[in-house]
Amino acid sequence: MKVEIYRVSETSLIVYFGHSINLELIERIALFSHTVQQRYQGKIIEVIPSYTTLLMEYHPVKTDVQELMYWCKTQAEQMANSKAVTSESKTVTFPVYYHPEVAPDLEHIAKEKQLSVQQVIDIHSKNEYTVCAIGFAPGFAFLGTVDPKIAIPRHSEPRLNVAKGSVAIADEQTAIYPQQTPGGWQIIGNCPVDLFNIEQEPMMPFEVGDKVRFEPISREKYLALGGVL
Repeated sequence: MKVEIYRVSETSLIVYFGHSINLELIERIALFSHTVQQRYQGKIIEVIPSYTTLLMEYHPVKTDVQELMYWCKTQAEQMANSKAVTSESKTVTFPVYYHPEVAPDLEHIAKEKQLSVQQVIDIHSKNEYTVCAIGFAPGFAFLGTVDPKIAIPRHSEPRLNVAKGSVAIADEQTAIYPQQTPGGWQIIGNCPVDLFNIEQEPMMPFEVGDKVRFEPISREKYLALGGVL
């Protein structure tokens, strides 16, 4: 696989690992993100990994940009073409209350997919997802991939207010809304755990390349954990 790298400003580079999305590539990008930050500690300000790219901001005074570009291209191509990847990812489990009183689209998806509500819950919660990208809002992780049995397009007209903690599906991706916001994804549950806290370190419980699982919980446990109806 050929890796492409370009300067996009006086203080940033972008590395293209490919042009098609797959979970294995995301894991390689996540590993590269860790590696470059460790090697250039104190010189790299921020890295933003995504589905097929990694955007990197660096200190222009502390960094030899030509050396950085050469190292990034060499290291990225080595990782992209290696047969095995030693992942540094972790698995995070989130509690979810799957019920129509917090999930306005749960029964609709079940009917649309000719499944029972419990089958939708089982299919969604028994899968393991990869954090493919973080964006849209702080703490909003795009998770892939949803089982085709319950994959469903987003609403044609977004809701003006989606409750904080809403667990939702859009096509083959799922996510948790970290705060109340407009949104068009199909809501199937609610998670009472905060996904973004500026006063904590780290501010988010996951990063790109990590794995996410969902654990169904009862109404009582949901309320005990701070869930809102």
